[in-house]
Amino acid sequence: MRRYAVLASITLSLLATLTFADPGKADDETAENSTPEASCLCLWEGSFADVQDRADLVAAVTVTGGKGNSVDLAVDSILRGREYNQSIRLWLQARDYCRPDATEFSANSRWVMALYRITEQVPGGFDPMTPNISYGRLGDYYLSSCGGYWLQRHDDRVTGNLVDAPRWEREPKMTPVLLDLLAAYVRGDISREALRQASREDPALRELMLDTSEFLREAQ
Repeated sequence: MRRYAVLASITLSLLATLTFADPGKADDETAENSTPEASCLCLWEGSFADVQDRADLVAAVTVTGGKGNSVDLAVDSILRGREYNQSIRLWLQARDYCRPDATEFSANSRWVMALYRITEQVPGGFDPMTPNISYGRLGDYYLSSCGGYWLQRHDDRVTGNLVDAPRWEREPKMTPVLLDLLAAYVRGDISREALRQASREDPALRELMLDTSEFLREAQ
């Protein structure tokens, strides 16, 4: 009997420790050392070059507005897939969805995105008390944060986790790549190596080559 009493005492002590331990400390440590990608427990799927062919729509888009965890996008051009609407809605991070936060995509910013279409209702995906915070409507799109699913677009060039970049790095050091070159890769017209070379070309060397070519033309 004494043995069981000792075991019971130890068990109650452990339960009391778990019950009255400071829950904020563990949460703070987790938040400090985690990323949005880690908090949703997804694995890195690869750079844009790796993941774009899994998506339903690859498009150059401009953010026109947003509300809650959604943003509206103007479709500037389609690199792959079909979409007949000039404007589409994109649903981003909420709850434990593995998606980037809507605040990353400000109005008038321009991107190339590899998007997934929402094709089925998700239980609990819509709360009438918070209609602007949702999994997303049927026919709309969502953007995964588990890979390089989006690239920033400046004029006719893109930057971001394009090809062979470090995991979870959204703005790696790289040479901006022409949108037309990226489109050619998505179509299968150029190789991954050609895309990689373009992203790692020394911009100073390229400028020197252009200057040299200009000098030779003028000297003739």
